[in-house]
Amino acid sequence: MQLKGKVAVVTGAASGIGKACALNLASKGATVVVLDIDRAGGEAMLAHGEAFEYVHVDLSDLASIQESARIILANHDHVDIIVNVAGWDRIQPFVENTPEFMDKVLAINLTGPLRLTRELLPSMIKANYGKIVNVSSDAGRVGSMGETVYAAAKGGLMAFTKSLAREVARYRINVNCVCPGPTDTPLFHAQPEKLKDALIRAIPFRRLAAPEETADAIAFFAGPECDYVTGQIMSVSGGLTMAG
Repeated sequence: MQLKGKVAVVTGAASGIGKACALNLASKGATVVVLDIDRAGGEAMLAHGEAFEYVHVDLSDLASIQESARIILANHDHVDIIVNVAGWDRIQPFVENTPEFMDKVLAINLTGPLRLTRELLPSMIKANYGKIVNVSSDAGRVGSMGETVYAAAKGGLMAFTKSLAREVARYRINVNCVCPGPTDTPLFHAQPEKLKDALIRAIPFRRLAAPEETADAIAFFAGPECDYVTGQIMSVSGGLTMAG
């Protein structure tokens, strides 16, 4: 129960990697605030026990982000852990991306996490403690055909991780990033079958990651074992991207 007494906020926690992360952190003793646009999925998490709270958020809407942060900080003096998991994309050539599509991808994958972190960070600074884990993607490290805006957003999230880590280290706040490769999530299964098959064949382990495997990496960065680790990027991709 190494996270007993800690308050963790996890976005996208109604399904996929976010859900696995929320369950993992709760199993270690944390109180987990589930942030998700999916009300039914978010409220369903409450059935897993008293460790869970649900707060609705639309990461593409600043007012919604501010209201969710207000609710969280009204219920808790401060937040100990922020995990920015929520993401969204659709495979298509860049020349087919409409301005509305690009705005949505950037809002959910980059602007939303930045804005939410900005709202909750002062409580961490006041407490002189915190762990922030951003979930990016290896698409942001090496590029991904048909995901140009998504890759740009995820690359920005990695740069945000490193820059924020430098700013807040003086407050004992660690900021790190996990980059999943292809993972068995609803987002992956929404992609074309031909692309899914090609990705699985390209992975040295010849299989998708389970959400729980990425959740284990997130839990490392969120826990006390990570107290002297900050500004780092960890790929969980089955060897698909072996870049330094």
